[in-house]
This record gives sequence, C-alpha cells and structure tokens, in this order.
Amino acid sequence: MNQSKKPVCTIGFIVINVIVFLGLSFIGMTEDAEFMLHHGAMYAPYVVEGHEYYRLITCMFLHFDAGHIMNNMIMLGALGWTLEGETGHIKFFLIYMVSGLAGNLLSLAASLSSWDMAVSAGASGAVFGIMGAIIYVVIRNHGSFGRISGKGLAFMVGLSLYYGFASEGVDNFAHVGGLIGGFFMAVLLYHKRIPRRQNAKNTFGRM
Repeated sequence: MNQSKKPVCTIGFIVINVIVFLGLSFIGMTEDAEFMLHHGAMYAPYVVEGHEYYRLITCMFLHFDAGHIMNNMIMLGALGWTLEGETGHIKFFLIYMVSGLAGNLLSLAASLSSWDMAVSAGASGAVFGIMGAIIYVVIRNHGSFGRISGKGLAFMVGLSLYYGFASEGVDNFAHVGGLIGGFFMAVLLYHKRIPRRQNAKNTFGRM
C-alpha cells in the first residue's frame, strides 16, 4: 500500500475510540448508564429538551463494554481499511461522521416516537455507514470491488442486520440510519468508476 493510501482516518478513529474506552474504564463503570450519560452518551430528553446536541457526536466514541468496542473496532478496521484506500481520507472522514450522525438522528426519532428512552452509545452507526458506502462502490464498479463481491457484501450486511434485530439491547435504528446515510454520502462523494471489461470473444489483439 502506498504511503498516501494508508488508512490514517480509520486508524485514528480506532485509536480515539480505544483511548476513550480505556480512560472511562479507568475512572468508572462503562456498563453503568448513568456514568455513560454523564460522559456524553445519547439520551433523547437531554438532546431535545436540554438542547445537548453534542451528544449526537460524542456518543459515537463511547462503548459500554470490551465486547462492544471490540466488535465495532474489528469491523471498522476491516471495512475502513478497504473504503478509505478507495475514497481518500477526507471523503472517508465525511462518510464516517455523517453516517454516524444520520444513525443517531434516526435513533433519536425512533426513541421520541416510541417513548423508549434508552441511553445509547457506540460507533456501529458509522460502521454501518461504511458498509452502505461500500455497497454503492460495488454498484459503481459493476458488482465487485477488490476482493468484495456484491453477493458477499449483501450477505454480510444482511447477517449484521439480522444479528442486531435478533439481539437485545441493540440500537437497530442507528444501524439502519447509518447504512442509508453511508450509501447516500457515497453517491455524493464517490465518482470513480472502473470500466466494464469487454467479453474476450469480442476482443482482438495482435502482438
């Protein structure tokens, strides 16, 4: 990989998330909702009534336990490494942040409509945004992108969504919102296209 293509944003996001998690784990219990709320987790009444809109961003860098952050960072590393090398650092940064924000806004709207006022945090909305962006990249590149095929990606996304809906305590609206946000951010930002190869029987060459 070229020096300019190193996924500095992906690495940076992972480092920030890990440092925040370790720091909070050192001073308190990250599994305690009240503790996490005090340190920037999202809670609909605080955002809407208290006008604490910063929580829509800060909650993206908070995680409740080791398993929570490990799962998100593994996915971020694997998917972010692939996407950032294709889009570049600035576009990847925008896709990640806007996707996470879109996921949190949909989660906020769902909480307000159902009155399910849970304390939420995690990078999964942004991670699903990377998935959504890769879906568009695969479409633009005629069904494949590097080692990623359209069918393989569809299976991964479907499995991830199924796991979320089948598990308790998972903010699925953040996942769906992030996925949609990432897709549309890629539509806006990604314009590179690999030409479709011609069929071999219609191609002639002389040496």
